[in-house]
Amino acid sequence: MFGTLCAVTDTWMIDELAYAGPEHLDEDFVAAYDAKQGQPDFGPDVDILRRHGALDPTSTVVDLGAGTGRFTLAAAAHCRRVVAVDVSTAMLAHTAKAAARAGFAHVECVRAGFLSYEHTGEPAAAVFTRNALHQLPDFWKGLALSRMRQILRPDGVLRLHDLVYDFTPDEAPAALAAWMGGAVQDPTAGYTSEDFATHIRTEFGTYRWLLEPLIEAAGFEILDVDVRGRIYAAYTCIVV
Repeated sequence: MFGTLCAVTDTWMIDELAYAGPEHLDEDFVAAYDAKQGQPDFGPDVDILRRHGALDPTSTVVDLGAGTGRFTLAAAAHCRRVVAVDVSTAMLAHTAKAAARAGFAHVECVRAGFLSYEHTGEPAAAVFTRNALHQLPDFWKGLALSRMRQILRPDGVLRLHDLVYDFTPDEAPAALAAWMGGAVQDPTAGYTSEDFATHIRTEFGTYRWLLEPLIEAAGFEILDVDVRGRIYAAYTCIVV
């Protein structure tokens, strides 16, 4: 339905599907994903992009790592074209059905990742990504950020949410213990301490003081950052 991941000819390139986390490819996990994630309010993201001129009736928006498409649908109410990009066919199927129910014929679903998505049509006014970049190690984050900049028009905006560690290595044990102490008990209602531990062990959340130079080296200016609980951050960045 959504095609295969783009073939990559460079022998040094990674297989993005292998880094996605097998649970994201499972239909049962996807069906319960929104309940586990909670109900994030994308209104502030929409407002930020509109304020920077990146979300209006003429805009193209690319949602990288779109998941079940909740931001995709929030953006679709305000722009001309939204491209929902994900490596998971189960996630894309969920997004496509939700877009059809909402009557958003201008939502496109593309099976690809940060390193394999090939943008077509006019440059994007905005790229949005939430809780997906941490699936890549830092070297590949740098390449992904560079590719995001290439998707965007000269005044384009990147809105990035992710797990970002705002502490030093010496502070890590205490900071991570505090994070895990706030976990839920019921895995269907949110993320448990074991979920957090699995992320730390097997995924690639990174330090703030490593991520921000990567963002800037990719060709962005960081306009603002909102760090929450020393674990999570939301960035608004503009192409320079």
